[in-house]
Amino acid sequence: MLLGNVRASLTRDDAQLALRLLAHGEARELDVAEMRLREEGIDAILDDPRLLPAIIESRAGIQVSVRLFWYVVVRRALCRVGEEDRALADYVAAILLHFGMRGRAERISETDDQLFNTLAELMGEVDTPDARRSFLVRQHLGNFALWSSGMFPDVIEHKRWRRGGPDLDYFEEMGRRGFTLAAEHRLAQEHGLDALLRVAASRFAALRCALNEVSDTLLFPNGNSPERLMRQVRAEAAWRWVS
Repeated sequence: MLLGNVRASLTRDDAQLALRLLAHGEARELDVAEMRLREEGIDAILDDPRLLPAIIESRAGIQVSVRLFWYVVVRRALCRVGEEDRALADYVAAILLHFGMRGRAERISETDDQLFNTLAELMGEVDTPDARRSFLVRQHLGNFALWSSGMFPDVIEHKRWRRGGPDLDYFEEMGRRGFTLAAEHRLAQEHGLDALLRVAASRFAALRCALNEVSDTLLFPNGNSPERLMRQVRAEAAWRWVS
C-alpha cells in the first residue's frame, strides 16, 4: 500500500542541507533561513521557490537525498498548475520514489508475484475476492497510469502514432477510474486515504500535466519530437481555457 509519507521521512540532515542551499554560503542568509524553520516549520523551507534552482545549480545539490529532491520537484510542478495541496504533492512524490525502484511498476506489492504490463490487465483484477489485493490493484491502477502518462508521455504518444496504442486520454480515464475505485474501498477509509484518492482522481489531468513538465525539463530535456510539440500545444491551450 502506497502512502504519501515523503515529507514525514525527511530527516534533520535533509532540512539542514536545504537551509545551506538557500543560504548560498552567506552566514546572514543562513540565520534567516534557520529562523524561518524554527518559526514556520519545514514547509516554509520546502516551499521556497529558490530551493529547486539551488538544488539543480549548486554543487552541494548532489548531496540532496532522493526523497527531498522528488518532493521539492513535485511540489513546485504542482504549484505551477495551481495545485497547492501539500498532501497531494506528498503522494505524487511517493509514486515517483516507489515506481523508480526496479520492478515496482509491474507489481502491486513487493510480495505479489504477478506482473502487470498494461492498464487493462490491472482493470481485470480490481474485483478480486481478496479484499487487500483488490485495493492494491485499484490503487496501483491509478498510480501506474499517472506514472506512465506523467513521466513517459512521449513513449505513449510514439506508440499511439506508430503502433496504434492508447492515447493520453485513455491513461487519464483509467487513472481516474483506478483512484476512484480505490477511494471507494473500505481499506482506503481505514487508512485515511479515501479523501486523498478522490482528489487525485478529480485532478488527474492536472497532475499528469505537471509531471509532463517535470519529464520534459528534467528527464528528457533534449526531446524535440512532433508528438511532444503537439502534446505541449494541447496542454497550453487547455490551461488557457481553464484559467
